[in-house]
Amino acid sequence: MISPYEQAGFGVGFDWGPVGAEVVAGDIVAVVDVLSFTTAVTVAVDLGIDVYPYRWRDETAVAYAEQWGAKLAVGRSEAGPGDVSLSPATIRQAEGVRRLVLPSPNGSTIAKQLSDGGATVIAVSLRNRRAAADWVREQDKRVVAIAAGERWKDGSLRPAVEDLWGAGGFLSALDQDDLSPEARAAVAAYDAVAGELPELLHECAGGRELTQYGYPEDVAIAGEVDASTSVPVLVDGTMFRST
Repeated sequence: MISPYEQAGFGVGFDWGPVGAEVVAGDIVAVVDVLSFTTAVTVAVDLGIDVYPYRWRDETAVAYAEQWGAKLAVGRSEAGPGDVSLSPATIRQAEGVRRLVLPSPNGSTIAKQLSDGGATVIAVSLRNRRAAADWVREQDKRVVAIAAGERWKDGSLRPAVEDLWGAGGFLSALDQDDLSPEARAAVAAYDAVAGELPELLHECAGGRELTQYGYPEDVAIAGEVDASTSVPVLVDGTMFRST
């Protein structure tokens, strides 16, 4: 019996977080983590940097970075001069980096999980939502957008409106009729605010949080709608590289 949560029968689907990613299968899956992981990936790939997703920033991440001869991103609050973190601003300032291990408990974890399941995984943000949609249309395969969301202190999923907008913006740019009701809802959410971006990105909870912590430039970079033509694809479950 087909699960009612699979959104079967539609060419385009949408869901949230790692659990939704497991349930709503697609040949191509767009992972969307606007105020963190996928914006950082698009900025890095724009600069010719290969990004290696990793779940935790711990001793195993150190060994993983050494294995690939890559620079390991540190936490935003830990970054000093010359360091790279999930902050896209630090990636733009980096010199001599060609490979980057980017730990992230949300977007990175979901991307690796999906790739292990056999899907073609792409990193999508507001910056490259149209370029990604153009690339997906050429593949002529079922596509699902997964909004990564954030986490409350108890570990439960916090739906993040910026990820809803990012996923909806990508799905809207696909310009297809075969959308599940969930995907249509995401498109409607994006279309409702498209004329007010990037301003609303600064006013949503995630944008206010980053600004409060001293990273308004990261919010501004995330709001560079359609500025990137890169489509980062996860190759062999190991690295994001532009098509």
